[in-house]
Amino acid sequence: MDLFDLANDYKDSVPLAERMRARNLSEFIGQGHIVSENSLLRRAIKSDKLGSCIFWGPPGCGKTTLANVIANSTAGNFVKLNAVSSGVSDVKRVVDEARSNLKMFGKKTYLLLDECHRFNKTQSDSLLPAIERGDIIFIGSTTENPYASMTPAIVSRCRVFELKPLSEEEVLRALKNAVADKERGLGNYNLKVTDEAYAHIARVAAGDLRVAYNALELAVITTAPDEKGLITVTLKDAEQSIQQKALSYDENLYYDMLSAFCKSLRGSDSNAALYYMHRLIKGGCDPLLIARRIIAHSAEDVGMADPNALVVATNALVAFEKIGLPEGLLPLSEAVVYVCEAEKSNSVCVAMNAAIRDAVDVKDDTVPPHLKNAVFGSEEDKSLSKNYKYPHDYGGYVVQQYLPDRLKNAVYYKPSDNGYEKTVKEIRKRKGMK
Repeated sequence: MDLFDLANDYKDSVPLAERMRARNLSEFIGQGHIVSENSLLRRAIKSDKLGSCIFWGPPGCGKTTLANVIANSTAGNFVKLNAVSSGVSDVKRVVDEARSNLKMFGKKTYLLLDECHRFNKTQSDSLLPAIERGDIIFIGSTTENPYASMTPAIVSRCRVFELKPLSEEEVLRALKNAVADKERGLGNYNLKVTDEAYAHIARVAAGDLRVAYNALELAVITTAPDEKGLITVTLKDAEQSIQQKALSYDENLYYDMLSAFCKSLRGSDSNAALYYMHRLIKGGCDPLLIARRIIAHSAEDVGMADPNALVVATNALVAFEKIGLPEGLLPLSEAVVYVCEAEKSNSVCVAMNAAIRDAVDVKDDTVPPHLKNAVFGSEEDKSLSKNYKYPHDYGGYVVQQYLPDRLKNAVYYKPSDNGYEKTVKEIRKRKGMK
């Protein structure tokens, strides 16, 4: 075996996703909103004038690839660090070398920091002065929202570019390029990939090109050729090579989807609420958390417009605790639909908040005499308590003061005209109540 054979063996051991990584902007797939022909980023890369920036997006969308394109396009030095394995000493070393190269040779240094959201405050502080002075041009790569996960001082000195998941069409185009490419791809195989296999990989990859490349490569190298030496990758091969993509999410997306779930409940969109509920659960969210939110919204947003919503929501939680997954998702789904489709009224929530404000701000603890405890009170209290009117002696309701003097005219609960509250309004009107 000579050096040429060793080089070929090494090349074959490199994953397809790495071999097919775009080397320039013409090979780069996707992200047209930031790398289109006249975009700021494209012009900056072509003119080698790119400033510090952060690439933020889901896995497999091209963040590292775009950084490599910049590396191939610049006349400056390009250094890569990973925030997980690099410390303050590594940053200082890179900064010192960058400053030296800039002074001696006028050569700028690009620092690509992968997983940059993992840098803590101390590490970020060690990098900040170099970014401010222009000793380095910082390029961060992260799957987390940098505005929430990174030191604000770093983010404020960078331009943030948000990358999107690739479309199925873009993933499909990339896969077909890999099959045709004889230099870096699978073009040297006697290979046929069916349309159904391509479509399945592109769909299940869910915008993650790395996953798609890995699945295609696995399907090719594990499929035996026929008697003519032809490797045919079928839908069955594709299904085996790419399992269902894990539906995980970062912390920021988790809270965004939880917010969307709650607002969909309030907004009476059962389709959206069901989607967000099951997307959250499939991504690892505790179903009991979802159940608790349904209960809260049944009281907050449905309330007295349909008091049965609270019964349905509470029973759904009990049912889930008793039967678990997967059957427990049925009562949870039913509760979601019920709360969404029910009439809405926030009158209970408004009444609660108003009562809380008075309880804290006014705080009148003078209980009306006729409501005081007649068993353990003073002789005067016992005497005055005789003035209490027992409602059932008057047909179930009688006018008398219940609130303390300073709050006696306060009205917290005001029924709306929605659902059951219309009935409540009529009952109160018959009683002469406010």
